[in-house]
Amino acid sequence: MSINVSSASLPIVGLVPLTTQEFPKRRACAIFLRDGSPRCGYCHNVRMTPHQRNKPYEWRDVCALLDRRHGLLDGVVIGGGEPTLHHELPTALHDIKSRDFDTGLHTTGLYPKRLSKALPWLDWVRLDIRGWSMKAGHTREKQGIWHRNMQSLALLLDSRIELECRTSLHWRTFSLRDLERLAMSLADCGVRHYVLQKCLNPNQARPPAGAPSDHALDLLVSRLASYFGSVAIERPPSPLLRTEN
Repeated sequence: MSINVSSASLPIVGLVPLTTQEFPKRRACAIFLRDGSPRCGYCHNVRMTPHQRNKPYEWRDVCALLDRRHGLLDGVVIGGGEPTLHHELPTALHDIKSRDFDTGLHTTGLYPKRLSKALPWLDWVRLDIRGWSMKAGHTREKQGIWHRNMQSLALLLDSRIELECRTSLHWRTFSLRDLERLAMSLADCGVRHYVLQKCLNPNQARPPAGAPSDHALDLLVSRLASYFGSVAIERPPSPLLRTEN
């Protein structure tokens, strides 16, 4: 199956041809874009985001790969840095949908207006929820991060798009009690799927003195279970992703 390729151009720094980890319930191709903003110290993406320039053939090569993988893939997910910073993201998502693949997006939700332009072409979104406003603003060095994060959450909840919210556990900026309050607030908003992710960056993963134990975290998840459709802890480290030539 071959479809005309649009003029979309995205700064691709990593590609996984087949994964079941990045896009729930799908066999997916995962595409990671060049780091934009913010540069997150809590996850693996910081290790795979060198500053690169777009190459005009990159998106054409991705589309050619997808054309060859019909029947092997269910969807394509785009992440890395903040994908909504790239104004051609909706065009790229349209290219993917035109090939009859489901589309997914990993986003921090910091740019709700840009996110809204991508919504018509999305089937699933993983939204990062970092924490309460003052603490989130401090760790990400961004004013108004919580407000914009919540604007994006409202957009997604009002849509028919599948949504997973995710919080990285680093314990340097919030406590177990803060985490429980955050989770209950998300449940009250209507979030159905919530994942607590252990830090993947080794510089951030070492827990500070007084950090909650794994047992305490497991007990919290048990208490939260009745308020969500699913709530889980993601513990295994993610491997370093390599750019394909």
